[in-house]
Amino acid sequence: MLQQQLKKEIGFLAALTTVIGTVIGAGVFFKPTAVYSSTGSASLGLLAWFIGGVLTICAGLTAAELSAAIPETGGMMAYLKRTYGNLTAFLLGWAQTVIYFPANIAALAIIFGTQTVSLFGLAANDHKMLIVGIAAATAIFLTLLNFLGAKAAGGIQTVATICKLIPLALIIIFGLLHEGSVSFQLFPVEPGPEQSSFLTALGAGLLATMFAYDGWILVGNIAGEMRNPKKDLPKAIILGLSAVMAIYLLINVAFLMVMSAASLAGTDTPASDAAELIFGSMGGKLVSIGILISVFGSINGYVMTGMRVPYAMAMENKLPFSKWFAKLSSKSRIPYNSGLFILLIAIIMMFIGGFNTLTDMLIFVIWIFYTMTFAAVIILRKREPKLVRPYKVPLYPVLPVISILGGLFIVINTLLTQTVLALCGLAITALGLPIYYGMRSKHINES
Repeated sequence: MLQQQLKKEIGFLAALTTVIGTVIGAGVFFKPTAVYSSTGSASLGLLAWFIGGVLTICAGLTAAELSAAIPETGGMMAYLKRTYGNLTAFLLGWAQTVIYFPANIAALAIIFGTQTVSLFGLAANDHKMLIVGIAAATAIFLTLLNFLGAKAAGGIQTVATICKLIPLALIIIFGLLHEGSVSFQLFPVEPGPEQSSFLTALGAGLLATMFAYDGWILVGNIAGEMRNPKKDLPKAIILGLSAVMAIYLLINVAFLMVMSAASLAGTDTPASDAAELIFGSMGGKLVSIGILISVFGSINGYVMTGMRVPYAMAMENKLPFSKWFAKLSSKSRIPYNSGLFILLIAIIMMFIGGFNTLTDMLIFVIWIFYTMTFAAVIILRKREPKLVRPYKVPLYPVLPVISILGGLFIVINTLLTQTVLALCGLAITALGLPIYYGMRSKHINES
């Protein structure tokens, strides 16, 4: 019924710009630090960005089949519920509530604080508590702003979307034209001398890039509103995500034209440092302000969407104190208690983890569910062959298998190389099990 009610008004160009705008965020400006510190070289770092892009394209093309066939509220939660049952869907919602959204808000807010401190010429390592204070204040401000209603939050997103493209374009154009003494080689592709092995270094670098590429799961959600999803959706995903990958590779080449891989690995603000070397002190600060606005908008996006997840779960009585989580403000109809809950977790995370720690944990956890989503495409093809699929993943089952193998590599490599971080993510996710069974027992007893 839902598919019939959606207006099919979206054409190819609108779908293409949606794909690009959804994926490009703050990660491209700050993840080079983690990528080059993990890989130790320009060649392996660029390979990690390339493989991350290819894997993202395969993932987007695969998951879009489910988005088109099951265009239900909740997105990935609906796919997993249909394929694996209520428990898996609940654990995804739980993980998004207590890890994915709070960690994104916390990590980006820390970056906002770091960028702000750097803008005023202060050393980030010497002012960590100031950074956390700015981060917490920013998250609180944006949460309160969202309580005013969706219109205010949406306005921020429009401005931030424009502002994130300006510094990208400036750094790419002038960075590639920059005449400096920095040189790097693409071949042979090998890790730096301090890295233990090729696969370990590549895995860590790939994990770092996936935060910058995250957001692709949303691109299939427009399938039900496209005029010709079978033809236009795969084109929009392939061209859109290819464009994102090209932009990421180009800006990294631009970075490497002005800074060495070791220098990029040693700074918390790679984009701002590169901008200052390209444009001078004042020009670098102007670009940094553009980056700040971009990060501000990214935080706003996660605040705006994050509070809807526990609200949706509470509406189905899946959380303790569901009535509290489901409360809406009287005027703006915003789930403010759900927003406050995610804000509290985010502030706690700001004090216990840095940007890369938080992003690595959230990517590890969410990729467990992404990989299950890729497998769901194959499972549902066999279980429900008559399910109406307005769009089918091309080259089936090759692309789903590539996506599954890529997801398994990310998850297993993180377990082996960042065991404590991975186990923390698993433990927090597993805390949802007693809640799920406790709430189920409560409903059985009440009925």
